[in-house]
Formats: sequence, C-alpha cells, structure tokens
Amino acid sequence: MDQEQKTEMKKREATKERESEAIAEAKAKVENKGISESLDSEASKNAEQSSFKDKPVETPAGVPPHTVPGTRTSDEVPSEDNKTKEEKPKKVEAPKGERKIEAVVNGSALHISTKHAIAICNFIRGKHVEKAIVELEDAGKMKFAIPMRGEIPHKKGIMSGRYPVKALGEFVKLLKSLKANAIANELELEKVAISCKANIASRPYRRFGRKRFKRTHVEIKLVKIVKKVKKKSKKVKK
Repeated sequence: MDQEQKTEMKKREATKERESEAIAEAKAKVENKGISESLDSEASKNAEQSSFKDKPVETPAGVPPHTVPGTRTSDEVPSEDNKTKEEKPKKVEAPKGERKIEAVVNGSALHISTKHAIAICNFIRGKHVEKAIVELEDAGKMKFAIPMRGEIPHKKGIMSGRYPVKALGEFVKLLKSLKANAIANELELEKVAISCKANIASRPYRRFGRKRFKRTHVEIKLVKIVKKVKKKSKKVKK
C-alpha cells in the first residue's frame, strides 16, 4: 500500500473515534436530564401532598366534619404535646404479692445428733426468736443444761440434761437466719413464736461400712401466736 492510502485509513479511523465519543457524550447528557426531571417531578408531588394535608378541607353546611373524607377533627390531628406523651414509655409497676404471714428456715443434713436436735426443738418451741437465741448462746457457754429424756445424769435445777455444744451452734445460726427472714417479710417479732421439728436424714456409711455418720433435717418457723380460748362447761341441772 502507498503512503497516501495509509494516511487516508488513519484519518478515517480518527473520524470514527470522534463520532463514537460524541455519541456517548450525547447519550450521557440525555440520561442525566431524564434523572433530574424525574427527581423534580417527585419533589413537586411530595410538596403538593404536604400542602394538601395542611390545607383545611371545606365542609358543606349542615354536614358534620368527620363524615367528609379527608377531614380531621381537632382531636384526631396529632399535636406536638400528644407526640411527646406517646413517645414517653410508661412505667410498669410490679404486681404486689400477698403479704407473708410466716418465716421459714430449713437445715438439711446437718452434722448433728437427731436426739440432741429434738431436745433443743422441745426447749425453744413456743418462744420468741430473740429470747431463744440468747438462751441457746448461754447454754453453749455451759451456763445451764438442755433438758433431755432417757437415762441421762441429773443436772442442777433439772432432772436430766446435757450440753450439746455442736448442735447448739447450728441452731443459733438457723435462728439468726430466721430472724433476718422475718424482718424481710415485715413480720412483728413480738407477735410470732417458734414452731420447729427435727427428723433423721440419710446417714452415709463411714469407712469400711462399720458405722454411719450422724445427719439431721431441721425445720424452724415463725408463726403467729394464737391464744386458746377455754370453753366453759355447762352444768346440767338435775
């Protein structure tokens, strides 16, 4: 090919590239115009709708406003005060349960003798908590003995009794816990008395299975004092 033909080919290619670039630019301009027009139309629609909502609708004479579509009464239109009231969360009050009448404390599988526990329960039954705590603490210091039944040696002031120091310490702990429960349940300590019982628990075997450990369940309650009214016996006249 001659040089003239080559130059002509190059010119044609350059013109084709310019035409393609011009076409692409024209297409981009058209797309941008279409997007801007659509956005303007949406904005105008929104403005019209807001202005329509703000404008009061004229109701014909003799017709109540709530029957006409598109109208709102003063109560239905949300004001700023109503919005703030609706946004504030309401405080949920916890349901008030029934007031407890008694307080309970349980000691399970205590490492004490069941015989000693029964004797202490018989000693403190029907007494006030504070008085029972003081007396058991004094008995733990061996100031006086706890009365017991059976072939037990006599002590000063009583027929038979012992000083179960270990069991007394466990009972003092339980009674202090019971007193705290009663205060938490808003019970009047002067109007309640002790009701208790002790039962034998499952006793595990010692080494080699010859003997068993001592285990006892203890339950202590504070119950309202009920005064017993004696019934008068009617004399039958002959």
